[in-house]
Amino acid sequence: MKLEPEKCCESGCIPCERDREGEAPFDLENYVNGKFVSHSNEDWLNVLEPATGYRFARVPLSGTDDVDAAVSAARGAQAEWGGLSFGERADWLDKIADALEKKYEEIAALESRDTGKPIALARAVDAYRSVANFRFFAGLIREKSAKPEEHFEMDDATNIVVSNPVGVAALITPWNLPLYLLSWKVAPAIGMGNTVVCKPSELTPMTANLLMETLHEIGLPAGVVNLIHGDGAGAGSPLTSHANVDLVSFTGGTATGAKVAEAAAPQFKKLSLELGGKNASIIFDDCDLEKTVEGVVRASFLNSGQVCLCGSRILIQSGIYDEFVKKFVDAVEGMKIGDPSEDSTELGAIISADHLEKVESYVTLAKEEGGTTLTGGKPCIPNEFEHGYWLAPTVIEGLAPDSRCSTEEIFGPVVTLHKFETEDDAVAIANGTRYGLAGSVWVGDLDKGRRVAENIHTGMVWVNTWLHRDLRVPFGGVKDSGVGREGGRWSLGFFSEAMNICLKHD
Repeated sequence: MKLEPEKCCESGCIPCERDREGEAPFDLENYVNGKFVSHSNEDWLNVLEPATGYRFARVPLSGTDDVDAAVSAARGAQAEWGGLSFGERADWLDKIADALEKKYEEIAALESRDTGKPIALARAVDAYRSVANFRFFAGLIREKSAKPEEHFEMDDATNIVVSNPVGVAALITPWNLPLYLLSWKVAPAIGMGNTVVCKPSELTPMTANLLMETLHEIGLPAGVVNLIHGDGAGAGSPLTSHANVDLVSFTGGTATGAKVAEAAAPQFKKLSLELGGKNASIIFDDCDLEKTVEGVVRASFLNSGQVCLCGSRILIQSGIYDEFVKKFVDAVEGMKIGDPSEDSTELGAIISADHLEKVESYVTLAKEEGGTTLTGGKPCIPNEFEHGYWLAPTVIEGLAPDSRCSTEEIFGPVVTLHKFETEDDAVAIANGTRYGLAGSVWVGDLDKGRRVAENIHTGMVWVNTWLHRDLRVPFGGVKDSGVGREGGRWSLGFFSEAMNICLKHD
């Protein structure tokens, strides 16, 4: 439910939601060449708290001139930054991690307010990983410093392979894990000697701004990391198509990813796309039922299902279908929904009114497709949050595996249940979607778990766990879930160019 606007922005361009009494919105700025600067026009977008609908900031809607300035700053800084040693750049990553660690609670509080997620989740996932990403890549870059090149001997020559910076990287990140994913890209990009222009989601810009403040405080050389606020049309498109941008790392929706690829491909930019998912949680009748229910509830509804890795299709072997469904629904109904700032809250709000409308439309569609809602499917608005964006966790059964609700990405707190008989049945259902990002298998026989996992057309599979991340392993998907891999040495490879030098012996 939206509020009627009480007034307009000072520029008169965008209707405002209601502000908290006595609280003026905070106006963000771009960060270009080591300075916070105003954008080149008068266009703004309101930043709203998903839990309450209140406005608490305004984000610039930057344009082509702003993008040009940021790319120029990054280009101007690249040669000197790229000329540093791996060890020197690793030291900078550690400095960033140290500075962010001192802001742990601030990161969590901002992320919770900006996204509507529970503060406990923001601490355990967002704040933790934002620091850990810089620490991890500092260590990996330092290992690279100890062995900066590879040698391959021939009878009459030596081949030396060195890793050079690519140049200027465009880093575009989504709203569900704002600083977590921005740090995942910034750290390896600058660690390998590139300079970057960041474009965070306009819906959740606050922790990106905090990162820029942190880089400014520690004195990171000007132009190494730049940030442009704005939407896809005004800022994202001119950034990805910019002639002086050499590589693009994008995390977001599949439809937007296709536009990014279309803009980048004619200029032969290096491209990494981590896109949508419609992941299956496959449950066999020999699983540990109690642990599986707990794990699948988490995989279904972490961050209100607004994680690309969430298991939104739950495939259950027929022998335990009824027992599992009862325990699962009971566990879902026992989750605490409420004030994101309270430590005990397990489920928060949906990111925006528009996204809530989209998710609700799939609940309606499920009924039209013959599904039965076992729980949820309705607004669950906690007291004093009547203007926020809330939906109870929703469990639907009775849908055909090839129905739209069972195969299209909903990206919210909605899961569908499907019964299967054999391994082949489970694999066929899991592969019956255009996505291929992740999945999980819950089973007593680990040999069967691995066998099933290897037959799923996807980038990642967890067996008897979910989102158990080792930062050294590759991350990415197949089919409509993306192109390329990041993580560990795959990130170092993407954010660098391998060059071979062949030395002929006398």
